Amino acid sequence: MTDTGDGTTILFAEPGARWRSVAYGPLLCLIVLILEFVAAAQVHWFALIFCAALIAGFVVLQVIAGQRHVSVELTDTALREGTETLPLAAIDAVLPERDEDSWDDEDWESARSLGELSGVPRRRKAIGLRLVDGALVQAWAKDHRGLRAALTTALGGADQAADAAEDADADAAEHADLAAPNTEETEHSENGADR
Repeated sequence: MTDTGDGTTILFAEPGARWRSVAYGPLLCLIVLILEFVAAAQVHWFALIFCAALIAGFVVLQVIAGQRHVSVELTDTALREGTETLPLAAIDAVLPERDEDSWDDEDWESARSLGELSGVPRRRKAIGLRLVDGALVQAWAKDHRGLRAALTTALGGADQAADAAEDADADAAEHADLAAPNTEETEHSENGADR
């Protein structure tokens, strides 16, 4: 768990792509350059530098896209999948995992995937969620079990807070009923005795 500057706590996070992957292409070109030096062969300076810059440029675009569209962040108030943010108050339940031995698909497997992508991104697994309005959606992550556990814990805490608020409201209403005087008029019988 990590605290952010705005007072929320990050319970789960996946960056989608890491900046260190930008260095892989130029590092490979550097190894080839060193091998050409050691082998006393013709050194292809321009080609290797050009390839290193070109590969790094393409990977920078992929990292930016990955961090924007396939990153996941769960805080104590919301779940962000790509560019879509879903408040935890809108989630009713985390649905059970798909039974691998079952021939039938779960209802949530055909539901809309969170985020702006058309489906669950590659190398990610879906998690079924039931929203408060009854709709089903798919959350997703590489570490789907970690996200499932963090979501279950976060929703359990949110449910406990909601239950505590409902209990407080019920206690307040009960105390208000006890404190209010009985204003109903008593009916009297014909002989003056109360019924």
